[in-house]
Amino acid sequence: MPGLCAPAGILRSLVRELLNSMNVLGINGSPRTGGNTDILLDRALEGARSRGANVEKIVLNDLNFCPCRECADLKDDGSCIIEDDMRLVYERIKYIDGLILASPIFFGSLSAQTKMMIDRFQCAWRAKYILKKEPFKKRKAGAFISVAASDRRDFFDNAKAIVKNLFVAVNIDYREELFCRGVDKKGDILKYPEFLKKAYLLGQKIAKTEGV
Repeated sequence: MPGLCAPAGILRSLVRELLNSMNVLGINGSPRTGGNTDILLDRALEGARSRGANVEKIVLNDLNFCPCRECADLKDDGSCIIEDDMRLVYERIKYIDGLILASPIFFGSLSAQTKMMIDRFQCAWRAKYILKKEPFKKRKAGAFISVAASDRRDFFDNAKAIVKNLFVAVNIDYREELFCRGVDKKGDILKYPEFLKKAYLLGQKIAKTEGV
């Protein structure tokens, strides 16, 4: 049928464009769908997409995975032996060019979903620092978005320290951050256009990061 097959030159151009585009992954660590963290992450991914990036989002609360069990019989290649939905996260982080991690502040730090995911990278930490291997070889650009109901800056500092440890373990450069204080009720972030704009610009910066 006419129009179903594109000329080879166009196909090659499309493949070249895809290969040259950045792949940016957003990970939402909030348990609340459509909440402030989710809205900001979506806005950041819109910003990345506006710069030609291929974007994808993972919602941790939708995945079925368990906490780190600190297994004794770990593999020496840095992979986790537990068979659950964390395998999707491992797979994506290996090939992406940029990661935008978003989490609300719960009890002065990251959400349980986010911290549980991070703990599951203990296998990668062991491979890198004990075995001197590099399971996540590709360098990536990283950003952290966080929202808190309180006005305390130290809560963000606590969360940031944990995120930076993760980023180092999986070869991600901590490039950008956005911390939004005093935002509580679902959807209240929409009352703060300056935060929405900053999230959009953050996504654009990650999509245009060079040298990753």
